[in-house]
Amino acid sequence: MMSSQPTPIQGSRPMTPPLNSAGSPRSPESLQPPACRHRDRSSSPMRGYLIPSPLPTRRNRTCSATARASEGPQFAGVCKCFSRSKGHGFITPSDGGNDIFVHISDIEGEYVPVEGDEVSYKVCSIPPKHEKIQAVEVTITHLNPGTKHETWAGHIVSS
Repeated sequence: MMSSQPTPIQGSRPMTPPLNSAGSPRSPESLQPPACRHRDRSSSPMRGYLIPSPLPTRRNRTCSATARASEGPQFAGVCKCFSRSKGHGFITPSDGGNDIFVHISDIEGEYVPVEGDEVSYKVCSIPPKHEKIQAVEVTITHLNPGTKHETWAGHIVSS
């Protein structure tokens, strides 16, 4: 004899009761989980250790850091690499030295930089220790000849 009630399989988790039978009206309230079924989740062991990204973008850079960068000297360099999908790249300074990080939010102008583009930029220190710097107010001064350049709108232009 078949029963209309589901029977749990021994050793398995309890089964969810069936939805209303066919033809019965369903109100939005009936689709909500019951209030008594609240499940307490254990907190993540990393919850107290999560920190924001240390790389300041134009949006979250402090006003004083922006002012210091704007008042600083202008430098020249060449784009070593830039990934639009990753949102960052590196500039090789013209006067030598270590490559400088550049965030997508600090690129000025209509073109996405590509390897070999000559750029001008200012620098800003990266917190929390302020031992490293990143390029800000980056402007392409000369497009690398013979390469295709993409505008921020997605149009391809040959130079």
